Amino acid sequence: MRKLLFILTAVFAIASAQAQDPIRYVGGDISMLPLYEQHNSPYKDVYGSNISNLLTWFINDCGWNTFRVRIFVNPAKTDPSVSQDLPYVKALGKRIKDAGAYFMLDFHYSDTWVDAGNIQAPAAWKGKSDAVMADSVAAYTRRVLETLNEAGATPDLVQVGNEIMYGLCDIRVHPYDKDGDNWDGYIGLLQAGCNTVRELCPNAQIIIHTDRPCNKEYDNYYYGKLVQNNVDFDVIGLSYYPFWHADYRPTVASTAQQTLYPLTSAIKYLGTQFPDKRVQIVETAYNFQYWPSEGVNYDTRPRWECSVAGQYQYVKDLVDLLKPLTNLDGINYWFPEEAGNGDDTNWSTSQGTVLWTWQNRGFWNENKSSTGHAINKTGAVTAGKTPADVCAPYYMRNFYQNSQGIEAVNSEETMRSRKMLKDGRFIIERNGEAYTFSGQKIQ
Repeated sequence: MRKLLFILTAVFAIASAQAQDPIRYVGGDISMLPLYEQHNSPYKDVYGSNISNLLTWFINDCGWNTFRVRIFVNPAKTDPSVSQDLPYVKALGKRIKDAGAYFMLDFHYSDTWVDAGNIQAPAAWKGKSDAVMADSVAAYTRRVLETLNEAGATPDLVQVGNEIMYGLCDIRVHPYDKDGDNWDGYIGLLQAGCNTVRELCPNAQIIIHTDRPCNKEYDNYYYGKLVQNNVDFDVIGLSYYPFWHADYRPTVASTAQQTLYPLTSAIKYLGTQFPDKRVQIVETAYNFQYWPSEGVNYDTRPRWECSVAGQYQYVKDLVDLLKPLTNLDGINYWFPEEAGNGDDTNWSTSQGTVLWTWQNRGFWNENKSSTGHAINKTGAVTAGKTPADVCAPYYMRNFYQNSQGIEAVNSEETMRSRKMLKDGRFIIERNGEAYTFSGQKIQ
């Protein structure tokens, strides 16, 4: 009954047909979810109830409408977190689309992690010339997208590379003039990937993803190079982890506006320099238990303590301050489903291990109780507090709330009769057809 009342009284973000607000994407990277499900990791919601399907819970209860999944060319699968090959992604992508949400595909174009410090080509592509490497990117992108299209898992947003400001597939570049950079070869890779996406998924938004979100000079140089060389893309995708990217060292007295100013200022600047490109935060997260030990650049604990309350406040501040930015249309949390190492882990054989090391940036306690992993929350839901007041994933819907409205309705038939169809909301409109959040087509 509580779930029914929640849906009836707080159905999220249904706007009138006359309102033409742009789509806003809210969600997260759930690339590890099938492994947690395979290894028996039960999740509990803000009320302490078991969540039977985390994907649809994110949609129904939290108002999320977008889910990202990474893909590797030929992952060795010796690291459980690098296991997302094409069959894995096809199955998870189909689940996302069947649930009525947007599917963001994240090409790594490697057998393992690609990020700012790692640009390695897949083993099968090593040593190829620039032209042959570009052909390999195009052929692989085509094979993946044709497979997904045939499976009913066509992505709605596609990242051509993951944090690729410093290169891709062993081709090195920098976001400033530097001898030895191979921009011609690099541009060839991006054109091969983007052009193939445009051909096979003409309705998809193409994202170029980088990881220097607060450095205006670097961003302007890098994306300017792409525009000058006619790389076909739609979205500037940014990673933002404040302990790496804040560009500001807050004090106890620092406000959220001060701490996040380098980010908000840079996003506004991108809007002036590249007015035809949208901006999205495609990765963000904050630790709730252990402070990161790997290369921390900024200690942001004076503003957001390393705790459940600090994680919640970070998400709230980020959403509140990014919401007014007119050129930003997406916030995606990285690895929200994290819940420890898996609940049937065998430490002697590694069988059942979902994670080798805890990131503690997800939304669930890492230590399972007898009934499941408790969600991170700052208090109880009471007569005066909603789930969004105490729990970060519920709060994220506020990124679109003010501009597109939350309206209580009492039935799907009412929504149909009033033609309240809005992309990425309780009723989802895709290619002119309307769907419920469970993926059922509305006639």
